[in-house]
Amino acid sequence: MVRRPILRILTLAAALVLAASGPPAVAGERFITLASTTSTDNSGLFATLLPRFEAASGIAVHVVAVGTGQALRLAARGDADVLLVHDRAGEDKFVAEGNGVDRRDVMYNDFVIVGPKADPAGIAGLGDGPGALRRIATAAAIFVSRGDDSGTNRKERRLWQAAGIDPARASGTWYREAGAGMGATLNIAAAMGAYTLADRATWLSFRNKGPLVVLVEGDRRLFNPYGVILVNPARHPDVKAALGRTFMDWLTGPKGQRAIAAFRIDGRQVFFPDAAPTG
Repeated sequence: MVRRPILRILTLAAALVLAASGPPAVAGERFITLASTTSTDNSGLFATLLPRFEAASGIAVHVVAVGTGQALRLAARGDADVLLVHDRAGEDKFVAEGNGVDRRDVMYNDFVIVGPKADPAGIAGLGDGPGALRRIATAAAIFVSRGDDSGTNRKERRLWQAAGIDPARASGTWYREAGAGMGATLNIAAAMGAYTLADRATWLSFRNKGPLVVLVEGDRRLFNPYGVILVNPARHPDVKAALGRTFMDWLTGPKGQRAIAAFRIDGRQVFFPDAAPTG
């Protein structure tokens, strides 16, 4: 098994410190804390979007980039003002439980199943996510899961369920749980010549691909939508609701949506704006 309990504890502790403090605030600085996913941060999207928003609004954005599950928990405690994640079921539950308000669609991309060029499970070109996982399990080919309750990990679990397989029964054999972010999981998969599920943006920005290639894509079940939610100010009075809504209005408005559409990795568009038109 690839679990590293000490590493996971240290990573969680570091994330909690960041969530509580964020970057050092300048006296008089107007800022919000945004709990978001590693894919939006590590892909370079925020490095493109946030300076534009900050220049237009005078509001700084302090990002806490963690897995979606952890971001939802941080926001539920009131340790963020705004949430930007990619797990629609988790987002809807977050709002239904009174933790957030005003959820909005922002953008989408997709997940891909990557694996070694040799493809021992024979999944190349299937276009069927659950079917590909079923072949991986049948072949007992090594699959590396993030195992961190991220949006990617939640999607993976749903795909295994659709395949009619409980991979936890094979934990430590052909099914390995990294308990780590997407980049670290891809590194492990590359080193082992294993399969894994990745969001396309992180995959394209990942430079240590080794023997890995995209083998399965295009299945509608690999759709990956992102939503933005204001943390409920009625439950957490310290939430900067006005500033948070200013950010959400910009992100889902024409300028933010154009900036998302213009973002490229190696010349390829990887996030597609999806906000409902207003006015």
